[in-house]
Amino acid sequence: MFQLDGGVPAELGPLSWLLGVWDGTGVVNYKVGDETVSYEFGQRISFSHDGLPYLNYTSYTWQLDGQNTPLANETGYWRLSRPSHPADAGPAMLVGDGDRPYTSVEQVENLRNDNEGFDIEVALVHPGGVSELYLGQVKGPRIDLATDAVMRTATAKEYSAATRLYGLVEGHLLWAWDIAALGQDLRTHASGRLAKSD
Repeated sequence: MFQLDGGVPAELGPLSWLLGVWDGTGVVNYKVGDETVSYEFGQRISFSHDGLPYLNYTSYTWQLDGQNTPLANETGYWRLSRPSHPADAGPAMLVGDGDRPYTSVEQVENLRNDNEGFDIEVALVHPGGVSELYLGQVKGPRIDLATDAVMRTATAKEYSAATRLYGLVEGHLLWAWDIAALGQDLRTHASGRLAKSD
């Protein structure tokens, strides 16, 4: 059974170890054809909540090139995957009907999957015209994700699939991101190591 910190909605319990601001560095190492793109970057990730059963997520990265040239941003939402309930808000700004489900640790524990983890959904948006929907699971301090859908605008660069791995190791948030893009199959793209700063 997971532990719940005060003020955190019960549905966020399995993801609550992510809450806060994380700062650190990482490396991009992506092979396109015969060329390998490789450089170091800085990163700040924020996970927060506003009392609703999902995490707000933002990531900002910059090249460690002496000028801290902006690199990439992404924003999105992380939540447990579960059946919708009449009390859930939405779609759009519609108010739910009745008492909210999964308000206790015991109720959330009933959502555990056959692997003793919790299924999750992550929706991310990139300013370059790409939106990703990831499905995966959180099991203790480890998260495994794979894209279920990638949507691109007509002007976005080619990008078709991705996997991500997050883990809490000795107080640091470690992550790895593999992508299939620019005509390449799914392969290593980037990884990082971040420490909680807030």
